[in-house]
Order: sequence, then C-alpha cells, then structure tokens
Amino acid sequence: MKIGFCVVNYSEKPLEEVLKIAADNGYDCVELPAYVGNGQVDAEDILKNHRTGELKKMVEGYGLSIASLSNHADSPLIMGPYSDGTVSSCKGTREEKIRFGTESMIRSAQLAAELGVPAVVAFSGMENYGHINDWPEPDGWKYEEEQFAVKWGRVMDKYREYGIKVAFEPHPNNVVYDTQSALRLLEVVDYHPAFAINLDPANILFSGVNIQTFVDELRGRIALVHAKDCEIVYHNLAKGGLNMYMQDGWGRLDRSFRFRIPGWGDVDWKRLISELFITGYDGVFNYEHEDVIMSRGDGVKKTIEFLRPLMIDAPYEGRSDALFTK
Repeated sequence: MKIGFCVVNYSEKPLEEVLKIAADNGYDCVELPAYVGNGQVDAEDILKNHRTGELKKMVEGYGLSIASLSNHADSPLIMGPYSDGTVSSCKGTREEKIRFGTESMIRSAQLAAELGVPAVVAFSGMENYGHINDWPEPDGWKYEEEQFAVKWGRVMDKYREYGIKVAFEPHPNNVVYDTQSALRLLEVVDYHPAFAINLDPANILFSGVNIQTFVDELRGRIALVHAKDCEIVYHNLAKGGLNMYMQDGWGRLDRSFRFRIPGWGDVDWKRLISELFITGYDGVFNYEHEDVIMSRGDGVKKTIEFLRPLMIDAPYEGRSDALFTK
C-alpha cells in the first residue's frame, strides 16, 4: 500500500514546487490533474509535443511515481448538469459541453496510457439529480441510466482501447453516488471492464452509506482511494440531516458535516484499510485536502504521520501448528 498526494491541494503552485512538497514530506506518489486549464499539467500540450517522458522524468526526479490522473472538472459535462455554474471552463451549448467533456476525458486516457498510469478519476455527472426520486418524474432515473449507457459507454470503450480505467468517484449530484447506484450502473453497462471506482470515504460517509459495505459490494472495481475524512457534527445533525446547509460555505459552524484530514473525522481508517486489503485492494491512498479547519501545511504533515503506520505491507501468512491449521 502507498500514500499519494493530490497535487491540486496546492493548485496555485507550479507542479514542480508541489512535487517537492510531497517528496519532502515522505509521500510515495502523486495524482496529477488532467482537466483543461488546471494550471499544472496541460494534457493537450504534453500529448501534442510528445512531452510525456519529460513529465514522467520530472516526477521521478523527486523519488515519486504517478498513481493516477484526475479529471473532476470536465468529466461531469458528459452527463450534466449543463448550467454555466459547473466547474469546467467550457461555457458553450449543451452539445458543446458534452463534446468538450468527452474529448477531455479521452485525452486524459491518452495521457494516462503514455505515462503508464492505470486510471483517471472522474465524476459521472447527472443531468438532474432530482431524478433519484420517483416524484415528480417516475421515469427520470431510467432516463439517466440510458444517458449513462450511451454517453459514458462511448468513453469507456475508448478507455478499454487504451487499457485504462475510468475511476468514478461516488458523490451526490452524480448518477454514481452510493452503493446501489454504483452496482446498478455497472450492470447497465454490462460490467464494462473500464468501469472502476475511486473511493472517497468522506463522500460515502456524509451520504449516510456504510463504507465497509461499499467496499465489500464493489470489491474488484476499486482502483483508487482518496485519503479524506469527514466529521459528522452530531449536535447539528438533528436539525436538518446530513445535507443541511449545502450552500453558503463549507466551513459554516452550523453544518451537519465537515470534511477533514484523515484521523480527524469519523472514518474508521483501521477498519476501512483492513476491509480494502482483505477484498483485494493493495493500492494507493491519495491525500486530498478539503479540511475546512486546518491549513494545508498542517494536513500535509499530519496525514502522512497518521496514515503511514496503518499501511499493510503483506497479507497474513497463516499458521501450521496443530491448534490453528487454517
């Protein structure tokens, strides 16, 4: 097991400066952004000018490897929402946004293949999150499923050609948002080999989903894990549930949950890491800083200190004595 670092934790800094921060603090690898305009990795320029070797050499020069690419900003445009409030830099028509998101994700697969990176993290998107409820549109979810099969099916087919996984990060306002939706969408695309999961336990926890159950049900499909925690603010929970005050700032005192660095929230990391390992996961935990209380500098140091002792190096060997033969 390895501990990675999402370089967008310091999105305002040049890539090489962030690589030095990760290396100096003992991280093993990095997750690089691949969405348009991220300011650190220009996927289109690197591919066009054959600079993947240069990028890889820079990362390896700091004793790091590339664990994954992320395309959180552009990927939701494949399914929506298509409002101009979305994160992506594309402000065109609905059709232009779908094309933009699709092309950006395929470009990410090309870059991943050239870098030897196994997966690209993505949000699945969802045109209308209200469709999770059968009122007032009882066929709304069916529509979203059909859109997923067509739009993401085309993308996953290209990923299969490149030998890369699309690691969907379950999250509210996405068609992949919990255990049941992930299993159902996997079925909808006929268990496509490019369909994978980036497990962010904080997103799972604040949705009210049991994390260990998610791990058991999606075993074999979890390609990556984000090292991010979530604190349930129980004294606020009774007032409005887990989704209370989703607007007006992540750090509001009266919200019912807060994202935290690992070890400072309610994720049971020992149980989670054990469940992941016993179901076959032996990969990377990429630290993503969205803590609303402490600085990124605090998080960089405290996360590696907390997680390093929890990493499992090898499975149980078994015993051969008469009292314990299995």
